[in-house]
This record gives sequence, C-alpha cells and structure tokens, in this order.
Amino acid sequence: MKAAITGGTGFIGKELAAELIRHGYDVIILTRNTENKKEEEHLHYVKWLSSGAQPEKELSGTDLFFNLAGESINSGRWTTERKKRILDSRITATREIVRIMNALEQKPKVFVNASAIGIYPVSEMEVFTESTRTAGTGFLSRVVNIWEQEAIEADKAGIRTVLARFGVILGTEDGALPRMAVPYKLGAGGKLGTGRQWMSWIHVKDTARALRFAAENETIEGPLNVTAPNPVRMNDLGKTLAKVLGRPHWLFVPEPALKLALGEMSTVVLDGQKVLPDRLMKAGFQFEFPLIRGALADLYSS
Repeated sequence: MKAAITGGTGFIGKELAAELIRHGYDVIILTRNTENKKEEEHLHYVKWLSSGAQPEKELSGTDLFFNLAGESINSGRWTTERKKRILDSRITATREIVRIMNALEQKPKVFVNASAIGIYPVSEMEVFTESTRTAGTGFLSRVVNIWEQEAIEADKAGIRTVLARFGVILGTEDGALPRMAVPYKLGAGGKLGTGRQWMSWIHVKDTARALRFAAENETIEGPLNVTAPNPVRMNDLGKTLAKVLGRPHWLFVPEPALKLALGEMSTVVLDGQKVLPDRLMKAGFQFEFPLIRGALADLYSS
C-alpha cells in the first residue's frame, strides 16, 4: 500500500509518516525541495508546487492521500499579510492535491484533508460534534470553511474525502504546548484570561493513529473531529501541566494583556470550544491518551 503526504516534514506529518511505515505502508512525501532529503526503504520524496514539477507521474498506484500543508497559525501575529498567507497556502495546496488525484489513471481510495475545530463557534457552554451545523464568525472559521470547500472537490470526483478537524495537538517538538510550557519552566505559569475557556486537545501520537484509522475505515467520510474525548478548561490544563513539570501555577495574565501582546492571534488561547470526537468513538477508535494527565505525563516523561 502506498500513501502520499503533503506537509509530511512538519510536526504532524513526521508522526503520521512514521505511523504509516510502522503499519506496512510505503510513504511518499510531497515537498517543494527534495534536496538533502534522506530517502529510506519505505520513505520517498517527490517534488511539488515547484516550477516544472509533475508529481502525478510518480504517484501512480497511491492508495491514500493526506493533505497537511499550510502555513502555521501559531508562528507570529496575524497581520493582514500573514492572514493572507495562512489562507492562500491552504487553498493552493488543496487545489493542487485535488488536481493531482484527478490526473491519476487510478483514483486513490481516500483523501484525508487537514482541517480545524476553529470552524465551530466560540462557547463556554455548548458541546460540538460533527453533527453541528453552526459555524463561527471569526478568521479561523472563515479559513476552515473555504479550506473544506476546496477539499470537497475530491468528493465530487468520487474519492472518499475525510475532513480531519484538528483540535490543539500536543507534542514537545512543535505546536502550542512548548510555548505554553515555557512560562511554567520559568516558574511563572498561571491562568490565561478567565481560565474557563475550553481546550479541545489531542496527543500527537493519537492524531497520527486517528488519521490512519480514518483512512482505513471506509465508513468514515466528511467532517471528523480529531480531538481527545475529554476536553479540559484552560485553567485545568495549566494546573495539570504545572504538576507534571513540578512547577507552580500562580500567575494571572488578564485578557487585555494577552490581546495587547498577541493581537488577533490571542483568540487561540482566549477562546475555545468543547469539541467531542463523536465519529471516531462510534467507529471504535481507541485513544491511547484519553486524559490530559496521561498525555502530558507521556510527553514530559523524559
């Protein structure tokens, strides 16, 4: 079996590639630059989104396609230019991967496209599942709506399409957790804003496992919440992180200070949604890390 991944050299992509290889797949990473990339027995690189690149010629017989490409939302203030890059990078990558799949003589079995729970409204009280039809009104919700509409073009071509709506993915190499851990390691961790905002999280290992599970399970298509089954309030997450790291949880950072420091990007930590992985659970997926204490203890065990 062959699987292709865009964004395969990133935080989630590397974990997914390793997960697929462990389960017998030959993995092809689509990348703009194939130089200095070390190929292995079951890991190969193909150039895409570059002048003269024709990746479809090297992807014949690929069974699974995963699209994880797109500029990070966590790497800087959301200036007008950055917001444009966040959206445009996702549209460009998704359109190109759909074009590639349509160009193949034999269509893939499934297309799993990254998405985000940011599509749901912000709420301290509501619970959101894949059956939720109400969308949010902010920048992230708009990005996800447009992104998913591009991905659905694959479904129109007869390819089973999964819209993997990621929660906050926890890992120590990248993502939100290392940034959250810094003040705790310095002894200055504490409540952000009200602390009551929901954090719908998932361990990076379970993220990769869930993506493979969704690709292999023919009953799964459309929106799929990729979150752990036990979301937590932000303040509870902070307290648990403090315990795991052996540090205090005492400092209070008010909303105005965060908004001043982060601008519009402060919505990532000040706003939240309680999102449940209803379809994963009904399909029988078993989380290795269903609780936040176990997830953080695993990540910081060394």
